[in-house]
Amino acid sequence: MVGSGNSWKLADHPKLPKGKPVAVVVLDGWGEANPDQYNCIHIAETPTMDSLKNGKPERWTLVKAHGTAVGLPSDDDMGNSEVGHNALGAGRIFAQGAKLVDLALASGKIYEGEGFKYIKECFDQNTLHLIGLLSDGGVHSRLDQVQLLLKGASEHGAKRIRLHILTDGRDVLDGSSIGFVETLEKDLAELRAKGVDARIASGGGRMYVTMDRYENDWDVVKRGWDAQVLGEAPHKFQNAVEAVKKLRELPNMSDQYIPPFVIVDESGNPVGPILDGDAVVTFNFRADRMVMIAKALEYEDFDKFDRVRVPKIRYAGMLQYDGELKLPSHYLVSPPEIERTSGEYLVYNGVRTFACSETVKFGHVTFFWNGNRSGYFDSSKEEYVEIPSDVGITFNVQPKMKAVEIAEKARDALLSGKFDQVRVNLPNSDMVGHTGDIDATVVACKAADEAVKIILDAVEQVGGIYVVTADHGNAEDMVKRGKSGEPLLKNGNIQILTSHTLQPVPVAIGGPGLSPGVKFRSDLQTPGLANVAATVMNLHGFEAPSDYEPTLIEVVDN
Repeated sequence: MVGSGNSWKLADHPKLPKGKPVAVVVLDGWGEANPDQYNCIHIAETPTMDSLKNGKPERWTLVKAHGTAVGLPSDDDMGNSEVGHNALGAGRIFAQGAKLVDLALASGKIYEGEGFKYIKECFDQNTLHLIGLLSDGGVHSRLDQVQLLLKGASEHGAKRIRLHILTDGRDVLDGSSIGFVETLEKDLAELRAKGVDARIASGGGRMYVTMDRYENDWDVVKRGWDAQVLGEAPHKFQNAVEAVKKLRELPNMSDQYIPPFVIVDESGNPVGPILDGDAVVTFNFRADRMVMIAKALEYEDFDKFDRVRVPKIRYAGMLQYDGELKLPSHYLVSPPEIERTSGEYLVYNGVRTFACSETVKFGHVTFFWNGNRSGYFDSSKEEYVEIPSDVGITFNVQPKMKAVEIAEKARDALLSGKFDQVRVNLPNSDMVGHTGDIDATVVACKAADEAVKIILDAVEQVGGIYVVTADHGNAEDMVKRGKSGEPLLKNGNIQILTSHTLQPVPVAIGGPGLSPGVKFRSDLQTPGLANVAATVMNLHGFEAPSDYEPTLIEVVDN
């Protein structure tokens, strides 16, 4: 068996026994926030989770599920299901997002990957287009990464490059965009001196052009499409610096809201519309404001606005923006290579494993949990079950989703005695939370809670242990808030928040198989999701590898 050598052997835990079945339950999008009318978890009837929260204080804690705790660049970055399950399974923090791009650019690995090879096929005859936020704010993109990509692409054969820039003024000072455009123009002039036809082709402000999110306003994306793809915009200039300067002079104008513009030649023709055979890269590393343009560029079956002309292009994202949708299907920087995950260790130490969710999160308790790796480590010791998600409806129409079915599969797996670990993802609070339907999200949270009860009852029957946690927040706060936390209004109505949040998530442990002296440690500064893996290994009776994030628990003698 692969990995059956001594390197995989885990040391026995000095105080915790082996052989107790452990149920690991991940509530997707279940954070911890102050109770109010926009906290669906608070409003919903959730007696099972309430009993865990209000039970023994040493058996309930909160951990970070966003930002640096899950490998993202800053604590302004909300977590997501992919990085959350990576951390839960890996037990260590791996670079995600901007850090990953930095490493790929610095090593040159970006130019050896499948994504770059895919777009490179267009370089001989056609144009490479780069679309994204021109800023050094480091939230969605970084100017230095764009500069390196420009240099690298030209060195790897790109002869004609067009940039479609989005001005910032949100993550950086308003007015700073002129300086960024001047810096970029200087770089492009140097490329032209080397024989590369490199120019800015279009632009616009990030809040008005291209960078909408959560399908809030498709007109924003359409304005970008018209300028970038069709070469059409209400404002035409021969020079991008002049464009930004002039458009900023419009009444009440700021960098964020600059209207779309197109750069034209002396004859008034656009210098860089996207045409058949071209390559397109969206260079933002942060996903939320790239998903909509990615759909417009990639999907054949697209009905959000009239694209007028749909060029046959080779499109790649800087990263894959949505792991569930596999969108885009090509990307320049791959997810982190994560080896020696907790699941792999446990299987090689004889822990028989069952994993289950419905389609929308099945990959999270398998592929992402196992370090972005498909398939089994040892099929004789593992069983993964996918329950098909409802198709053709939005999840708020059926907010209970497949929670009961998932829980029943987990129950049956526990009662069968065939498995030592049973792990599931209950997607309700996240997938329904994303719809922005508060009433449906309340129903979703109740359904998830009922599913947890089914699993915990089975844990009780088999004398096992449970670990209940979440991968990030969502349903616990469904309203956009101002600086002091007050709900924001638009035209007299509250602004619904459909995104993930920056809230911590719970970890609860218990069950008849849990040794009486086990409690959460109080000496960890800011534990996060990656600390859960060592905790689960301990509950199976093993010490975690020395380079894992420390366990959340200790055993005190009664």
